[in-house]
Amino acid sequence: MPIISSFYGIIIRMYFKDTEQHHTPHFHASYGDAKAVFDFDGNVLAGAFPPKQTKYVIAWADIHYDELIALWNIMQTDEEYFKIKGLE
Repeated sequence: MPIISSFYGIIIRMYFKDTEQHHTPHFHASYGDAKAVFDFDGNVLAGAFPPKQTKYVIAWADIHYDELIALWNIMQTDEEYFKIKGLE
């Protein structure tokens, strides 16, 4: 599962062809031992995440919404993926 972004100790990943477990476009976030799956609107689909880091992830997803959609579509194929800039 490639890392597509990282910021403030948060690592964001997206699986290739990951439509079996969560049927909506999503990404995986980790921070220390915390792990969660988020949809592109910032809703937690699975797992748990610290409140402060959740706010960062939601802000990041909002800023990069169009890029996330484009990347999701690429990740459903075997095309080369790209990374998304983190929060600064």
